[in-house]
Amino acid sequence: MTAIADDGAAVARFEGHYRALQRRKALTTGVGALVFGAAFVASTVVGEVDLARFAAGVPNILDYVHRTLPAISPRQPLADIGEWYWAIDVWLLLMLDTVLMGFVGTLAGAGVAVLFCAHASVNLAPNRWSFWAARRGFEFARTVPELVFALIFVFAFGPGPFAGVLAIAIHSAGALGKLFAEVNENVDPRPIEALSAAGASWTETMRFAVLPQVLPNFVSYGLLRFEINVRAASVLGIVGAGGIGEELYLVVRRFIYSDISAIVLLILVTVSLIDMGCERLRHGLIEAGPRRATR
Repeated sequence: MTAIADDGAAVARFEGHYRALQRRKALTTGVGALVFGAAFVASTVVGEVDLARFAAGVPNILDYVHRTLPAISPRQPLADIGEWYWAIDVWLLLMLDTVLMGFVGTLAGAGVAVLFCAHASVNLAPNRWSFWAARRGFEFARTVPELVFALIFVFAFGPGPFAGVLAIAIHSAGALGKLFAEVNENVDPRPIEALSAAGASWTETMRFAVLPQVLPNFVSYGLLRFEINVRAASVLGIVGAGGIGEELYLVVRRFIYSDISAIVLLILVTVSLIDMGCERLRHGLIEAGPRRATR
């Protein structure tokens, strides 16, 4: 009888605890829903969201897109496409500038991120001051928009791709630094402990115990950032930072509709090709990591 009574008391305690958890979950869900609803209403008010205005503007968007479409007849499509891309040689060179801006900016930003990401990792930072400085530095670099950096550098160094490269490099350093630091925080600590016990310095430990573990992920994130930076470089030309963006901004301001669609399509195709290539490389690196680990 005592065992049965104890079992009944245990079941009662369990049911009471379960009901308390259910009430807490319901309360948390309700409060979360209220906060979300209030934030949604506030954002629509601050953002001046007007559905009637949006509905009235949709036809204007469609009309603008329609104006940019080229007139290609079925009788002479190649001639019409050639007329549509009348400046393809110039645009390809500008597109190459844009891709190179993204590549060099990504490479420079990734280099800075690799140098300081260990300082921004909780488990690897040599002291709290370097951890704090690295974290705040990465936060500043990725918080300021690339366009703002580009405007500053255009003012300082004049118009051209150099300003765009610097803007991309700084922003990439901040974004990649955070990602690299998070990768570092998931490394296997045993090689680190072994090298430290053998008397290796902090730099040697990072080089031989940490870097081999995280390098595939570093390269994967770097390729992802390269894709993003090519798109960003296409926009930076608006503020005079070079590349295809300057030409796009020029034709938009002059209402040369056919050139707008031609340049946008060129950017789309280029970025899509880069995305597909980088995606294949990333998947190869990700799959290569587990294969090496099992050998």
